[in-house]
Amino acid sequence: MPTKKTSLYRYSQYTKFIGLFGDLFLLNIAILVSYYIRYGNAVRLGDSYAQSTLILSNLIWVFLCLYFDAYNFMRVSYIETLFSKTTKLLGLLLCILFALIVFLNYDGISRLRLVYFAIVFFVELIFFRYVFVWFLKKIRKAGYNYRRIIIIGAGQKGKDIEKILSKDVSYGYQVLGFFDDVATNKESASAGSAGGLNEAIDFLNTNGVHEVYIASTNYASKEISKIILFCERNLIRLKFVPDFQNFTKSKRVEINFYDDLPVISFRQEPLESTLNRTVKRTFDVVFSLLVIVVIFPWLFPIIIIAVKLSSRGNVFFKQERTGEHNQVFWCYKFRTMQVNDLAHEQQATRHDARITSVGRFLRQTNLDELPQFFNVLFGSMSVVGPRPHMLKHTEEYSALINSFIVRQLIKPGITGWAQVNGFRGETHTLEQMEKRVEYDIWYIENWSFYLDIKILFKTITNMLRGDKNAF
Repeated sequence: MPTKKTSLYRYSQYTKFIGLFGDLFLLNIAILVSYYIRYGNAVRLGDSYAQSTLILSNLIWVFLCLYFDAYNFMRVSYIETLFSKTTKLLGLLLCILFALIVFLNYDGISRLRLVYFAIVFFVELIFFRYVFVWFLKKIRKAGYNYRRIIIIGAGQKGKDIEKILSKDVSYGYQVLGFFDDVATNKESASAGSAGGLNEAIDFLNTNGVHEVYIASTNYASKEISKIILFCERNLIRLKFVPDFQNFTKSKRVEINFYDDLPVISFRQEPLESTLNRTVKRTFDVVFSLLVIVVIFPWLFPIIIIAVKLSSRGNVFFKQERTGEHNQVFWCYKFRTMQVNDLAHEQQATRHDARITSVGRFLRQTNLDELPQFFNVLFGSMSVVGPRPHMLKHTEEYSALINSFIVRQLIKPGITGWAQVNGFRGETHTLEQMEKRVEYDIWYIENWSFYLDIKILFKTITNMLRGDKNAF
């Protein structure tokens, strides 16, 4: 457990400088290595064009990192967020470099050498950031660079933030207690002593608190106003934990300023960006075409014959399902059941008598979903996204789960974040469907190209080792 003394050793102010100088060192190493890969030596690095490009690369990287605050490593951030941010910065660097090379007519600069540089620099950056974050976590576990905090408000939001900040010692937070006139620390926290709001200022005066989290909704309280004023005058950082969960299941919100007025949206939606939508759509088209051209010619005939021999009926099964913006589309699959009147109303269950022997194998291996790559190619689906539901289920669950329809903000997918986390197939209870919706909304709020690739790899891994929920 960190002590008050060790918590005062604050290294955060130095991390940006260490990160920036580390990046610049690696950038120049990557440039040198790229010359050796391309030419076998670094002789051409002495050319005027090469020297100018080297200087430009360093200056552009410094500007991008400082402008986008690349070294603001949030203590509770996912490592995926860090990687995504790094990838975007490197992409911007390359775009600017290529544009300048064309504009300045630097014909002596090899484009292939720049590709080598990008690959080497990317690998270096990912490794450096991973080690850097790991080192920061080790320091915090040792009791250094800790932030001592108190929480104003011992209700559900106060409990939630205490749970998040305390679940991993490497986050570097020490929760000293709750202050609330209604509920006290004895009832709701595992941290140290606390009390009523009128005791908070005395506690702040004597315990070296770095941050105060206000999780109370009673902002008009005179006592809370006094606490806020005290923090402002004593360099104690204030953070507010608003309660949106009464209205939405969203775990992230977006704050924009209209002039000087803050406006809060329920959720961030990365795919609202034209660039992100273009990236995702381009990947969908390229990936689906690759599957159709490489896999379909030899695998489709085998599956078609197997399905045809398994039982009477059409080889393909089509069903109306709800897609983006709640629009209805035809979703295609290989038929896995005997022809029946309940196919459009009743979800498949484990040991379902309607499923044929061939159909069971197709379901277990996800091969029954292959025709949906045509849905992806023609734009009604994406490779990755929330799974589309039949119309009857959409209608039923929309009435039972307030945020269910939020899944339709984006295109449905062949695979999704909920599916690779165990929520695929039959839903026995409403709680299971709520959990699936929660994962789908998390995906919408946290989309990145890296996340899509991660989901694809997890899908393939689950297919190879067998998914217990696939039936």
